[in-house]
Amino acid sequence: MIYTMIDRMSLVRCVLFTVAIVLALPVGAQSANTASSTVSSVDKPASDSTARNPNSVQPERPTVATHAGTVARGWLELEEGGEWDRASDGTRSFFAPTNLKIGLASKAQLNLLFNLIHDRSIRGGSFAPSDLTIGVKYRLVDDYPVLGDFAILPAVKLPTSSPSAAGTGTTDFSLLLISSHQLGPVAMDLNVGQTRRTGDGTTAPKSAGVWTASFGFPLIGRLGAAVEMFGYPHTTGPLGAKGTAALLIGPTFLARDWLAFDAGIVAPMVGPQPRAIYTGFVWNLGCFAGRKICR
Repeated sequence: MIYTMIDRMSLVRCVLFTVAIVLALPVGAQSANTASSTVSSVDKPASDSTARNPNSVQPERPTVATHAGTVARGWLELEEGGEWDRASDGTRSFFAPTNLKIGLASKAQLNLLFNLIHDRSIRGGSFAPSDLTIGVKYRLVDDYPVLGDFAILPAVKLPTSSPSAAGTGTTDFSLLLISSHQLGPVAMDLNVGQTRRTGDGTTAPKSAGVWTASFGFPLIGRLGAAVEMFGYPHTTGPLGAKGTAALLIGPTFLARDWLAFDAGIVAPMVGPQPRAIYTGFVWNLGCFAGRKICR
């Protein structure tokens, strides 16, 4: 019923709906001890991630967007989720995204990402691992005019999975620009990115992009919410597709300083974007590098 209602809304109405939610928040609303607009935590991470409790989660899910914060040097954080998609033709699929974050320095973080995918078009519908993506997020400036906390995330996706399974057979090079701001109790993250792939475009478009505008805010106590608009511009080539835009919305919950949960829906606004429901968690696993580094 919720999907049907949002499907009938125009793009302009969806934008106004999101803005209205953000503007309706009381300026003095309570904030939880957490990290970005993408999560159960509703506070922006401190300018230097080592200046805050390093054992507190800094979730980058459930939204497509990420924030400019980084895990403290020598610490590990795991993000795990599940998403159930339904395309407009009724086709259903599932994927479980995994992101292992490793603190390299006070402003640098290593990301190791892969998905476990279940799709009937892949080997008769069995589960298959995706290609592995390796990225390094580096925060360039903090509290800078207009840019806010600004970070870059260059990444490379390696062809570790077979194209007959869940891989593309290509090596992908991507760059994501990240701008994070604190607007009273609301954490806002703006992302724009571009990807270039090897190959001839027959397994995946040679170029692709993404944009996001994500907002996280407190509701009551440790309960918060995430609202995001995101989109993928149209692509060209043999597998070219129309551009899409979607609305993501759902609650977040900080169970412990080191453990956060999320759930919600993704509703299409423009183009062939699947409807989806999702859930997941973020777990700060602690220090792996010893007290001298993690102090």
